[in-house]
Amino acid sequence: MKHIEKLAAIREAMKVQGIDGYIIPSSDPHISEYLPERYKCIAWASGFTGSAGTLAITQDFAGLWTDSRYFVQAAEQLAGTGFELVKLKAQGAAEYADWLGEQLSAGAKVAFDGNLASLLVAQSVQHTLEPLEIKVDGHIDLLSSLWEGRPELPKAQAYLLGENITGQSTVSKIEAVRAEMKKNRTEAHLISSLDDLAWLLNIRGQDVPCNPVVLGFVLITADKATLYIEPSKLTVQATEELKGYGVDVAAYEDIFETIPTLEVASILIDPKRTCFAVFDSVPKQVKIVERINPSTSLKAIKNKVEVENNRHTFVKDGVALTRFFKWLEENVSSGELSELSIAAKLRGFRESQEGFVDVSFTTIAGYLDHGALPHYSANEKSNYTLQPKGLLLVDSGGQYNTGTTDITRVVTLGALTQEEKEDYTLVLKGTIEGSQAIFPTGTRGYQIDAITRRPLWETLRNYGHGTGHGVGFFLNVHEGPQVFNAAAIDVAVEPGMITSIEPGLYRVGKHGIRIENLVLTRKAGSSEFGDFLDFETLTVCYIATDLIEKSLLDKKHIAWLNNYNQWVFDQLSIHLTAEEKNWLAEKCQAI
Repeated sequence: MKHIEKLAAIREAMKVQGIDGYIIPSSDPHISEYLPERYKCIAWASGFTGSAGTLAITQDFAGLWTDSRYFVQAAEQLAGTGFELVKLKAQGAAEYADWLGEQLSAGAKVAFDGNLASLLVAQSVQHTLEPLEIKVDGHIDLLSSLWEGRPELPKAQAYLLGENITGQSTVSKIEAVRAEMKKNRTEAHLISSLDDLAWLLNIRGQDVPCNPVVLGFVLITADKATLYIEPSKLTVQATEELKGYGVDVAAYEDIFETIPTLEVASILIDPKRTCFAVFDSVPKQVKIVERINPSTSLKAIKNKVEVENNRHTFVKDGVALTRFFKWLEENVSSGELSELSIAAKLRGFRESQEGFVDVSFTTIAGYLDHGALPHYSANEKSNYTLQPKGLLLVDSGGQYNTGTTDITRVVTLGALTQEEKEDYTLVLKGTIEGSQAIFPTGTRGYQIDAITRRPLWETLRNYGHGTGHGVGFFLNVHEGPQVFNAAAIDVAVEPGMITSIEPGLYRVGKHGIRIENLVLTRKAGSSEFGDFLDFETLTVCYIATDLIEKSLLDKKHIAWLNNYNQWVFDQLSIHLTAEEKNWLAEKCQAI
């Protein structure tokens, strides 16, 4: 069935059920960023494969609301589908609800599947439309009956990690969560988000591409913890081990029967990380306390074992990247390399490293103007062949059983322009400014964002995405609660957090530049003015210097860059062959 036929089928189903507007979010019952095949509803309905967006459908119009990262991709993928791109003014805003409010009359009905919408999204739709006398029903699934051959939920094996990897026992983590429940005066706590579940129980799986998580829920009370999971995913030994930690195992579907029959006075639920369908099934007599999952904040602070494991991981990743960029330089003139083939080759270099599990996201290999698409993903149709000219942006990462990496580098394949050099240097300047920041305890992410953007703002340049995101430990490559972006999110940057610093600059139709490292927040010292923090850079990969316009850098930027590249060489050289070592030494020469 073509996408335009699917849209017609959805509209017919809407007519039958008296629905005037239907919303399809990009999510699953766990409010995941990366989805199991069964829940890729937007891709099935419209053909759009980006990881952020919302479809809103009426009888007269069908639109995809998404942000600037996906404008070009969405315009291409939606062609001929009956869906049109609607450009979000603010990332993450429910602007489609405002649009529905303007289009529909009082008495109209808007619906969505509550398994695919977070409580936060559902509340936003309700608060926008119900005052306009538009009915909202969050319990209507129109897609299951239309989606022929819909994929089943994954059933790959899950496994438990030892304390030598995680640095903290499951028992200790559950105790820490119960302490937070007590502070919030709640008797129960439901965890739906897969990264929180994985961290809490020291469990990993293969249910979602790139993220080593397993589908499930955890319900914690004062004296009991239950993991709701497909039982076949766990060995008898793993089930017994969990039981020894005080964790019972129940069938995945049982959670949908357990929540409506809860016999507690109060429950703690994270509105951003819990689907509306589950939230709405909590008995009316149970008081719901809406707070961020305690585990989300606890896991953001990496312990000493996690930090040390990460350091070893970044060295392994740096070896793979060094071999990749050397190979790329030596083979680009062959005319046989493409965006897709180099991404596969990079994966191969990572796979040769001990402990490699998967990539942490689909590699972004953007050559020439494709580099100007921040979330570009090459396919057979768009795939450029590389030539010995122009800029290449490579944003990639690895999942190792000792950590998660995420790095972006830009290299020139030949024939640089002055504009490219200036753009590259100013982005690098931003990366250095962010990396060198010293700031008081209590600083928020938007303050780091502004510090990092300053060199670009000074020249009237800017970029449309955030400066940084939190990163998990052998978990999701995008994890909060901290972010470095312009939003006034009230989360302090704390010691132990690992966050990306990735300013960029994008000239549509020409080139894109982004230089990304991961940094660890640490204590910088104290004075009569209070306690201060700074960053330790964790990423171990040279930053290209042949693209630099040196006159745009101050002495402190040059010193940082030279020290960084020397440190990279010192970290990696003992793991390289003589030929690789000589090649890297040249790349790391001081400017």
